[in-house]
Amino acid sequence: MSDVAIGIDVGGTKALALLVARDGRVLGEVNAPTPHDDQLAAGEATTRVLANQVQTLCQSLHLDPASIPIGLGLPGMMRRDGHLAFAPNLQSASGAELGVQLASLLGSSLVVVDNDANCAALAEHEWGAARGVRDFVMVTLGTGIGGGVFIDDRLVRGQSGFAGEIGHMVVVADGAACPCGGRGCWERYASGGGLQRLMLQAAREGRLEELVRARGGAENLRPEDLTESARCGSSGAQALLGEMGWWLALGLSNLSAILDCGHFVIGGGLSSAADLFLPRTREALAQLVEGYRARPTITVATSLFGPRSGAMGATLVAFERLA
Repeated sequence: MSDVAIGIDVGGTKALALLVARDGRVLGEVNAPTPHDDQLAAGEATTRVLANQVQTLCQSLHLDPASIPIGLGLPGMMRRDGHLAFAPNLQSASGAELGVQLASLLGSSLVVVDNDANCAALAEHEWGAARGVRDFVMVTLGTGIGGGVFIDDRLVRGQSGFAGEIGHMVVVADGAACPCGGRGCWERYASGGGLQRLMLQAAREGRLEELVRARGGAENLRPEDLTESARCGSSGAQALLGEMGWWLALGLSNLSAILDCGHFVIGGGLSSAADLFLPRTREALAQLVEGYRARPTITVATSLFGPRSGAMGATLVAFERLA
């Protein structure tokens, strides 16, 4: 039985790999951009990056990559058998068996896979902001929106394993085009990618003139530029983050109506700026949730692990399944 495991959260923008002890201590961390190379076989470019991350972490403590449990948290529709059926924000890996490919590269039999937001939910339930909470929804705000749903103290996986694809709830009929092929999906309004879209729209409408000048054009704007500008007091940036906070509340209100959920945990890369949009989210929930005052208090908490929650949960999956 290994005392350490490696968890990798593979997102549409970057892959975060952590080396973690059984008690939750992080012993090593490696970040790398997620490749989107369509010239290679499905998932091959991504697998090479993940193998390099594993080898780098193992070298730091003189460990054998073939002997370390490894958990992969992957974005999109993950079947119960570990097959990544469809990944809108990582289409170069859609249909791939990333776990099998990584195991083959490393000469390992200790690689397991799960949906990235499910991993995040497991980490928060075991160690974080949902510890002791029987019913909650994990909402990961990254390139898109992922979800992990706990009901009666158990993770809901659904018939095929696809439960929790909450980012693809439609919130605007015939709205903004989504990489999934649909239109008006929630993640086009309340994720990192959604914030990028809202920001470019605001720039075209002349609502971010100072920031556009500072960055040398609207095409150079990044979400982190917007959050930095908001922290420096820009009213335009603050207003736009408040707008995103309203869209986040709209999706949460739908989930409240469907699941009767009283606790949400907000994680993913964008959660590091939660203080800039969650006040608006909490305020809007009171207007958007059906029978808000008749319900027990609805709480919206930030992840204890922030952008690390998916990778932390992937190590938990590795420990549990490979014990």
